[in-house]
Amino acid sequence: MSGIRVQREPFDPGAEINGFCARNATSGGIANFIGQMRDFRGPSRGEGEAVATMTLEHYPGMAERELADLVKDAKGRWTLDDVLVIHRVGLLTPGEAIVLVATASAHRGDALAACAFLMDWLKTKAPIWKKEATAGGATWVEARESDEAQAAKWTAIAPKG
Repeated sequence: MSGIRVQREPFDPGAEINGFCARNATSGGIANFIGQMRDFRGPSRGEGEAVATMTLEHYPGMAERELADLVKDAKGRWTLDDVLVIHRVGLLTPGEAIVLVATASAHRGDALAACAFLMDWLKTKAPIWKKEATAGGATWVEARESDEAQAAKWTAIAPKG
């Protein structure tokens, strides 16, 4: 089982996780990651620039297909009972949830690894783009080398079987 949603509407991470846990009551391990919009750009809040809003754009249909491929890849690498991926698009403000990834497995190791893998690859492979609005204007967020390096570590882990 798995669920993938790309949506404009806000979502309640707590309610989503509670529902995910309820439908996976017999799984031994559930891992999740919630990404929310920061109020700054840069290395830290003290050194960064204040961000008022962020707009996320995507290719409808293509983004969902890419996320489905990432989930399929994760299921080929780890034994998973369930996966949930929710990603917002549209205009967001600081503190709003952007993404939720949840994985369930018989064992915590598979759930934790798959959750980290999905987030790392989602950041680099999903056709979703961010534009941040600051006092100086709006700019597109460039891909970061650190995100690419984080995702690259998974290439050494071959699918099971």
